[in-house]
Amino acid sequence: MRPDGTPLAPRTAAPASFQNALAQALKSVSAQQLEAQRLQREVQLDNPNVSLEQTMIAMQRAQIGFQATLQVRNRLVQAYSEIMNMQV
Repeated sequence: MRPDGTPLAPRTAAPASFQNALAQALKSVSAQQLEAQRLQREVQLDNPNVSLEQTMIAMQRAQIGFQATLQVRNRLVQAYSEIMNMQV
């Protein structure tokens, strides 16, 4: 922000829709899982350029991303169920 409180650059990008944000998050989780699988394969093949620590960190990141995605899905299903059970 400038000293007078105005933004440095005007926002030209439209805000992302929920559907786009969710799709991007799912792609990110999928990419993390694929990277963890690739590193696991490299460790199994005794690639000297891939360390066990690096592989374990990638696996934990993929696991945390998956668990977060699962929690979001559960909350969405719960909210949908509550909405469907509302009396009009």
